[in-house]
Amino acid sequence: LVSLAPRTVDFGPLSGYVTEPFFELWRRIVHGVWAQWRYENDRPDDRGPSRVRGPEEPFGTDPGAVSPVTPDPVLVEPGEVSSLAFCGGGKDSLVALRLLEEIGEPYESLVYSHSHYGSPENQHRLVEELLAHCAPRRRHRVWIFDDFLSSPVVALEGERLGIHSLTGAETPASLFLALPLALAHGLTGLVLAHEKSADRGNLVWEATGEEVNHQWGKSLEAEELLAEYVRKHLISNLEYYSLLKPVQDAVIFGALREVPDTVAATHSCNERKPWCYRCAKCAYVWLSYFAYLPRETVESLCPVPLFDLEANQRWFRQLLGLEEHTPFECVGQIEESRLAFELCRRKGLCGRAIEMYREAFPDGIEAGSVVSLFEVAGNPHRIPERLAAPALEALEAKAEASRRYVARWLS
Repeated sequence: LVSLAPRTVDFGPLSGYVTEPFFELWRRIVHGVWAQWRYENDRPDDRGPSRVRGPEEPFGTDPGAVSPVTPDPVLVEPGEVSSLAFCGGGKDSLVALRLLEEIGEPYESLVYSHSHYGSPENQHRLVEELLAHCAPRRRHRVWIFDDFLSSPVVALEGERLGIHSLTGAETPASLFLALPLALAHGLTGLVLAHEKSADRGNLVWEATGEEVNHQWGKSLEAEELLAEYVRKHLISNLEYYSLLKPVQDAVIFGALREVPDTVAATHSCNERKPWCYRCAKCAYVWLSYFAYLPRETVESLCPVPLFDLEANQRWFRQLLGLEEHTPFECVGQIEESRLAFELCRRKGLCGRAIEMYREAFPDGIEAGSVVSLFEVAGNPHRIPERLAAPALEALEAKAEASRRYVARWLS
């Protein structure tokens, strides 16, 4: 609803739960997630809606609320399994789940479908195909039906309101839908698969000087903000962290070489699941699959001439940093896309996009220029102490294997 540019927000019968810390969290999420929306709709001075407060107390218990606010957080009674791993069905989820298994951490999985992405049955079926290659102790499913995003609100009201796009805080919202599951099943760790690449934005907006990051909800900043709020105000012994935050996509795609047969069970498209092959996400993921996996394996899975499709040329230019900003999608950094193109060129792949890359970067890339992409950040990350050492050790091994693979092609 923030995407309709309201000036105020009234939480109505739930106002009794809107404490000072909650509204500060809400305000900061709106500011971070809706940066892209403000940029796309040219609203540099929009700071989000202000809070409608009661005539007597600025915050407190509303008579219409179900119950008064409870200021003290509760505890999860730990069960046999501690970790609840979010699984979206993509390469990040696959690597994170296999990493949990590698370090001996049992886990349960959480999959949610969203009506914005089409048939919920199809979404759950696709993720189940991936989970068949993994070992969750229990599988949790959530269905989300959102009639707001399914309505033609932009077409009907966009011109009057001065907006032409919608944004939602999907990643932060998913944390809160997991809390009842954590309490019910004794789960004390919510495990994400967000990589370090998500910490950098798509551009710096000249009008405001701020970084606009499509993936802000997956950033370490957002992770810390949400985790601190939950532990301080809701569930004091609940961890919320990303297992892949120490590494970038260059390591994650390289790690897929350990399980090449399982890649066929992944999907990442947000336009038409499992793949449309014509959006920025598809262009980036398949470019990287071609770069890091055996050519014959990827060609058997990709039924289109990825590098020749007209629809993808814009995305490839953006991925390479040849346009105003990188695609507003969950994709890696410019350096990672350039490395992926160079690997594809060295492998002998052809197509319009490969020729465009050759012309833009005639000298190619040297191995020494991409060393930083394979670094494993011992800090900052929020992996719990009991898992940090084995997880970082396993990630170091994957990073070294990926670095050696790239070095062989670039030598």
